[in-house]
Amino acid sequence: MADKSDNTIQKGKKGEKKAEDYLKEHGYTVLYRNWRTRRGEIDIIAEKDGVLVFAEVKALSCSPIDTLERVLGSIKQKKIIETAKCFLLENRQYNNSYIRFDVLIIDVPYYPPVYHIKNAFSECV
Repeated sequence: MADKSDNTIQKGKKGEKKAEDYLKEHGYTVLYRNWRTRRGEIDIIAEKDGVLVFAEVKALSCSPIDTLERVLGSIKQKKIIETAKCFLLENRQYNNSYIRFDVLIIDVPYYPPVYHIKNAFSECV
């Protein structure tokens, strides 16, 4: 019998693959998947038209969209932003790019198979 965490990992990998395919179909160049640092992880880093997109992928197949705030609260957002800053420090060729934080929600009932929220959050100044 499969461990629950194994099922969660498999669901996450399938969701990330579906999100990656969606982004490619919509003209994005996927630069990295699962880019990691000690601060955290970015699910997908992509580029389109000079915009560098740090994308969080959430597979919420059995939950309403309202749960997005619960699974992507302010602490998770801050971790993603800090990880993105680490990426930019290591990849200075993107320093002049416009930066955007998107969320791609996978397989939520009554929504498209990939629900793409552009500019889902930003760093408070």
